[in-house]
Amino acid sequence: MDSMERVDIRSLTFGELTEQVRVMGLPAYRAGQIFQWLHGKQAVSFEDMTNLPEALRLQLKERYELVVLGKADVRVSSIDGTRKYLFALPDGNVIESVLMRYRHGNSVCISSQVGCRMGCRFCASTLDGLERNLRPSEMLEQVYRIIQDTGERVSNVVVMGSGEPLDNYDSLLRFIGLVTDGRGLGISQRNITVSTCGLVPQMHKLAEEKLQITLALSLHAADDDTRRQLMPVANRYPLREVLDACDIYFQKTGRRLTFEYSLVRGVNDSPADADALAGLLKGRHGHVNLIPVNPIRERNYVQSERKTVDAFKNHLEKNGINVTIRREMGRDIQGACGQLRRSYLTAPQRSV
Repeated sequence: MDSMERVDIRSLTFGELTEQVRVMGLPAYRAGQIFQWLHGKQAVSFEDMTNLPEALRLQLKERYELVVLGKADVRVSSIDGTRKYLFALPDGNVIESVLMRYRHGNSVCISSQVGCRMGCRFCASTLDGLERNLRPSEMLEQVYRIIQDTGERVSNVVVMGSGEPLDNYDSLLRFIGLVTDGRGLGISQRNITVSTCGLVPQMHKLAEEKLQITLALSLHAADDDTRRQLMPVANRYPLREVLDACDIYFQKTGRRLTFEYSLVRGVNDSPADADALAGLLKGRHGHVNLIPVNPIRERNYVQSERKTVDAFKNHLEKNGINVTIRREMGRDIQGACGQLRRSYLTAPQRSV
């Protein structure tokens, strides 16, 4: 192995890369060329960087690690063309990403951690706990490999796959900086959504960054008791604190929030629940995304019936709450968070 630890070059900001180029004694314009290969053209090797001298390519190979994800599995929904990817990381772990095609453009949902430690009861991502955080390069690579695999542009990125993004705060911020950099993909901050189960200190910190991203709060209940039953994180941060953090986020950024609400039959889908939710969100700047819960084998939660979902939505609308029912994407290909990874990890024998 090399005597020095190789730097993860795809995780470097343009400023950091420029500094590396300077230290190597190279002309400044090389930073732009390398950055373009890494993020504009999504190169998979230093050999690809054909407008760099061969000696420089060799030098880069010695000094830097170029993270590239391998495709372990891909499933395509016959219902809506949603593509679910299982990517292999350099250390042998696997993560999931999803490409969803909408009329307004392609949206990619990426993971921010291998596994998750938040323990939300209705999510398969968390069943085996947290393995590790993803590096910025590994978050970017999910988007890059999907672009390369489909040959299609991606206009929206949702950090809502496996993991709690705000539990991997520094990597998340670096990822946002890189994916929105005009020298790379240049995706607008307004087209990036980051979900959180409600880590209050990090929400306050994020508000101070004054980014133009959308923050989506996993709410899932309108009272603390029900929320604690569904989401262990609610034991640490009560609803009042979480919603205060949402209000501050709006004040600092001017960005309306999305409140995610997974409907679980007999748990949080009654008219009384709709009433409580309307009361909780009245006058707050945001909209509710109702999600019929994805049943997972390991838990006994069941989806609310369609008429219950519709009644819940109508109840909120009557109370002046902006609400949509999320279109289910990729149900036939284990489209929900953590399902494909878990079935891969628990398969009787894997020939990897």
